[in-house]
Amino acid sequence: MHKKLQNFISKNQPVIENELNHLLANLNVSETLKSSMSYSINAGGKRIRPLLVLATLEDLDVQSADALTVACAVELIHTYSLIHDDLPCMDDDDYRRGKLTNHKVYGEGVAVLAGDALQTLAFEALTTLQETSSKDALQLVKMLASASGAMGMVGGQMLDIEGEARPLSLMELETVHVNKTGALLSFCIEAGAVMAGLEVEKAANLNVFAWNIGLAFQIQDDILDITSTTEALGKTAGSDISSDKSTYPSLLGLEGARKRLAEHHRLAEESLDFLGKEEPLLKLFADYIVNRQS
Repeated sequence: MHKKLQNFISKNQPVIENELNHLLANLNVSETLKSSMSYSINAGGKRIRPLLVLATLEDLDVQSADALTVACAVELIHTYSLIHDDLPCMDDDDYRRGKLTNHKVYGEGVAVLAGDALQTLAFEALTTLQETSSKDALQLVKMLASASGAMGMVGGQMLDIEGEARPLSLMELETVHVNKTGALLSFCIEAGAVMAGLEVEKAANLNVFAWNIGLAFQIQDDILDITSTTEALGKTAGSDISSDKSTYPSLLGLEGARKRLAEHHRLAEESLDFLGKEEPLLKLFADYIVNRQS
């Protein structure tokens, strides 16, 4: 990992962890529910999504007192989605990040409620923004709802379920992942643009970056599913093959998937030229995402 990115992560990751736990600590709810929520929040995530929010603002030379809240809101949504994805009625996974999945520890009912509670807490957090204008705050709520709901992540998950019954075309697979994985990643970048008050043309460049890096993220996931191990991934390797899912390697072959990954990586990096920086954090994140091994 590039030293600049490593320093950025080392500086901001603990701050994100503290804020997430602060949000949970303030909840006056059932201790079992809070424990279940906390279990998944503290299960060892890389915090790529909240870090992308902060990195976008840093690359745009903008400071905002609300940045951390927005960053944590997207991580709450991401964590809820993982709890629900792991359920027996969905992907039926026993391990996540090397630990037992939430429902294996707390039971299915509590896991469902913990996911629900994390989701709603994300939107509650966005109502507490202090520095962001009311108009922009409302826009952020709308964007996160769209990215995580039927038009985004949830819709992509539905397409993924429907796709298990038949082979998908490359265009159909891309549509699944633009929504299932890419929409929430895109929110992280686009939220930074909103908070920075970025002009339309420059914001469009960030949208191109977000779209390409979202697909690159999923292609690398697909590649790792067949080239890595359960120990390295912290979740069951080969699960896509065992569930007969369409993936980039299954449609393009392993080398074809790697070429597709490299192309999205190139397009993502080129879209950042407008920043006029030699090593913007977003470029370093793109490098990290396509080269990660877990």
